[in-house]
Amino acid sequence: MNVKIKILENSLEEGFQNQLISNMPKYQTEGSAGLDICSASLEDILIPSGKLKLIPTGIAIAIPNGYECQVRSRSGLAAKNMVFCLNSPGTIDSDYRGEVKIILANLGDEDFIVKFGDRIAQLVFNKYEKINWELTDNLDETARGEGGFGSTGVKL
Repeated sequence: MNVKIKILENSLEEGFQNQLISNMPKYQTEGSAGLDICSASLEDILIPSGKLKLIPTGIAIAIPNGYECQVRSRSGLAAKNMVFCLNSPGTIDSDYRGEVKIILANLGDEDFIVKFGDRIAQLVFNKYEKINWELTDNLDETARGEGGFGSTGVKL
């Protein structure tokens, strides 16, 4: 699948265009499902402990109709620094053409600094189906029925 990507004009400050092009989202290994996406902020961004920040990436994308782009946390960033994508997975809809920005939350005890070019999240593309609601008074029966939180063995 081909996806169009645009480096935004406000991100084309002198000397940084080539770095932005080299920092475009990319798969890190042959088996990677997600493309790592980087910060495009020319200034360091401090995320204090317990706070969140919106991190610019300097790109916009044109996702084909019938697909979404999910924004997910990077496991290494989460495990090492307790820095996560809030609202993960977040969805970028196929009709959105603005800058891709990443909501990073710092759940660690220490402040965290995001620098230009840091890999901050990953993008995963998924096909989806549109549904139509069918109003009914009855739903088909299942073995689980109405069993919810903790009903399959996990205690809350």
